[in-house]
Amino acid sequence: MSEIIFIVEESAEGGFEAKALGHSIFTEADSMESLKQNIREAIQCHFETDAPKVVRLHFIKEDVFAA
Repeated sequence: MSEIIFIVEESAEGGFEAKALGHSIFTEADSMESLKQNIREAIQCHFETDAPKVVRLHFIKEDVFAA
């Protein structure tokens, strides 16, 4: 596997949450740098062999306002 994609959202409690597409990998952190490190560690735990070499982060930001 050469690439894995994570959906990243801001957490309601603060910080960030990340969930991998197509894999049972979920992690969270208070800062973006910590989140990236947690993602690296989660990938190492999830894949014993053939771990992805590239991580792609897709950020989702919800903005709600009155019409």
